[in-house]
Amino acid sequence: MPPIPVITIDGPSASGKGTVAERVAAALGFHFLDSGALYRLTALSAMRHGVALDDAARVAQLAATLPAAFRDGTVWLAGEDVTDAIRAEAVGDGASKVAALPAVRAALLERQRAYRQAPGLVADGRDMGTVVFADATAKVFLTASAEARAERRYKQLIEKGNSASLPALVADMQARDARDTGRAVAPLKPAPDALLLDTTRMDVESAVQAVLGHYRGR
Repeated sequence: MPPIPVITIDGPSASGKGTVAERVAAALGFHFLDSGALYRLTALSAMRHGVALDDAARVAQLAATLPAAFRDGTVWLAGEDVTDAIRAEAVGDGASKVAALPAVRAALLERQRAYRQAPGLVADGRDMGTVVFADATAKVFLTASAEARAERRYKQLIEKGNSASLPALVADMQARDARDTGRAVAPLKPAPDALLLDTTRMDVESAVQAVLGHYRGR
């Protein structure tokens, strides 16, 4: 049997990879994995259990036993809908911190690979094409300037009624980028065979079509 096809879409925070990946999966009828949600769930679980985010052993234990579920676009933790809770800036920052822990990445590795099911999978994250699905059929790396990504996040927060500071968001993006690209294990970087897409001035539909074209051309 030929391997189940996988499309990986990696990139920094707020590059648009989640939205693009979800739409590509819908267009192809593939499954969708938001790997970042697993790290956000791990961070949220640690916060709720009073576990320090740099306590590698305890955070990894939480990651390995997460009572997580994904249902029709919603994310659940221990029977509670945490779709909005995991998108809080504090949780996102915590996710970046726990993702730098090798023990946590190891705990989530096989869990992520289990999402590879027929007829195919679109996986978004930071090391999908370099580590988790290194044999993926098609790989894409989305990027955008820190300013553009901060503006997107700013609009999302304002639309949800949250207060936000654009300069603070820019600084946060730059700090996350430095942490994600500088970590010792599975740093954020494009796979050698990945299609590079700069979405700074690209709309979502254009990015979706570029990914679909790349996949169909493989």
